Amino acid sequence: MTAQTSLQRPMVGLSGALRHHALLLVFVIAVSSLAGALYLQHALDWQPCPLCVLQRLAFVAVAVFALAGWLLARSSTGVLRSFKGLTLLSALAGAATAGRHLWVKAHPAVSCGIDPLETAINAQWWVQQLPWLLKADGLCFTPLPPLLGLQLPTWSLLVLLLMAVLSLLQTTRQSNPI
Repeated sequence: MTAQTSLQRPMVGLSGALRHHALLLVFVIAVSSLAGALYLQHALDWQPCPLCVLQRLAFVAVAVFALAGWLLARSSTGVLRSFKGLTLLSALAGAATAGRHLWVKAHPAVSCGIDPLETAINAQWWVQQLPWLLKADGLCFTPLPPLLGLQLPTWSLLVLLLMAVLSLLQTTRQSNPI
């Protein structure tokens, strides 16, 4: 009998659990981020701007795709890859929006304030159904106090990039893990 190399042994322990439950972790991070955004909006009166709402939509999409991918990971590799891809694309789209938001904050003369983007977002049916989550009432360049030394769009960018990386770690869960 030959000794197994580290590449041949089944994944066990923390790294194995992370690989099998990465999309579940992404879901938890996305939902926690949305809860934090709602706290800032409703408890501290930090009104979301149009770019904030687009980032929230990315967090919602990431949460939905990550949970679906995790729940369906056993069904087939193709289904898992599809949901990993959708999770990744949603996270990267949100990260791009957060990057744009940081650019707008760095260039206050360029505003996304009360403009066609806000009007277009607020006219959507999903905003009418969930105004407490998706209505854009703020200005993108409004100076807000930093959270732990970073601006809110910076946190959004970092978390979305983290979720993008984690979504790539998900592997097919085995029915009989060792």
